[in-house]
Amino acid sequence: MHLHPMHPAAWALDQLGDAGWHVQDLLAFTRASTLALAHRDGAAPVVLKAGFGSNHVLAELDEEARSAAYGFYWYAEMTEAERALTREDFRHEIAVARTATGAAHIVPLLEEGSTDRFDWYTMPHCVGGSFRPLLTAGGSQAAGLRVLADVADGLVALHERGIAHRDVYQENVLIHDGRGLITDLGAARRLDTPRGPTARGPEVHWPPEYATSYSTATPAADVFSLAVLTYRYLCADIPRHGHSHLQTAPAVLRPLLSAALAPEPKDRPEMSELRDGLQRAAAPTTAPHRAAADTTP
Repeated sequence: MHLHPMHPAAWALDQLGDAGWHVQDLLAFTRASTLALAHRDGAAPVVLKAGFGSNHVLAELDEEARSAAYGFYWYAEMTEAERALTREDFRHEIAVARTATGAAHIVPLLEEGSTDRFDWYTMPHCVGGSFRPLLTAGGSQAAGLRVLADVADGLVALHERGIAHRDVYQENVLIHDGRGLITDLGAARRLDTPRGPTARGPEVHWPPEYATSYSTATPAADVFSLAVLTYRYLCADIPRHGHSHLQTAPAVLRPLLSAALAPEPKDRPEMSELRDGLQRAAAPTTAPHRAAADTTP
């Protein structure tokens, strides 16, 4: 894996190398974390998520390298206090991932560790990629509905363990051997503890209550977000203006999706109900041919 030495991610990958990891590919380099396909000690490659990203790197670069790195990535320098809070957040993510490990259809934590500068954990490499390409692919509905049903089942397990995901969308749904898994617990909260700001948003996949009560969002938020993703997959559009394209979804799902997209959390079905509906819709007798989606973002 070779990056220009002034690219901020080069410093992050050097740190992984110093910790004994051999990086095969840089998968993502965000403000707060770095994901890489890596291995060590001759083992099979895994996805390693490390708790530092572009916003951490500036303070680590020497004065000469700092200005040059700006040309590769737009980011801001964190204060020491901000970096400490970010590290605390990442440790929370690791702890939640540990709690969720072993549940069906949730990407498991394999190993975790720390260095002086950062914390990390590893996950299996899901070679099928994310759900995003399925949003614009034609063909049978069955495969995508089966993946979405798997994700709903994983979210049921997460909720039973007292965790709300709070960021269900296409990039956080991974596919392996044709089955769906939910990943990225960075935004998750334990249901007995408020977490994050009171207000967030808006984002296409976020429910309306995030505007006033993000810190205390319940599993009903995940129901809404998964319903948005399901609607986008089946109807080739974002749900708005009275769910005007819902008639293109399988009949068994229409009332469930309409209820799951209710503005009020109390009016939405349980995740288990949405899962059961998705499973029924994914059965070969109820999953008709799906027309190619349009390019609605």
